[in-house]
Amino acid sequence: MALRNVDGLFSLEYLAAMQTTVEMFKSLADETRLRLLVLLQGGNEYCVCDLMQALDMPQSTVSRHLAYLKRNGWLQGRREGVWMHYSLHTAMEALLQAQLLLVVSKLADSAQCRTDRQRLAAHLQNKGAHTCG
Repeated sequence: MALRNVDGLFSLEYLAAMQTTVEMFKSLADETRLRLLVLLQGGNEYCVCDLMQALDMPQSTVSRHLAYLKRNGWLQGRREGVWMHYSLHTAMEALLQAQLLLVVSKLADSAQCRTDRQRLAAHLQNKGAHTCG
């Protein structure tokens, strides 16, 4: 996209692209959201209750961060009763895909992310076929 400056003003196309990019980077500027992206990067869908256990955080905190990621194009959600289930957005923009790859390659082997995955696996094993909640 070419930057067009008309009488000292940037084009609407440029401003929209700039705002989208700013929001994308803002969404990565939080440890909890990064941890959620690493957990979801395997292509699985998880209920908020599963992610609460993995992060050892209250439902309100996890839900707020998941909603932020969904609003910015990272995730898609599906309601089942009172619980939301989230997964990576299947039609994620190329810029988001590239950033996700960078985030996962940098953080997936960190001690915190390994602990999150271990807690999630233990929770899912104990949960078995039980429903959420």
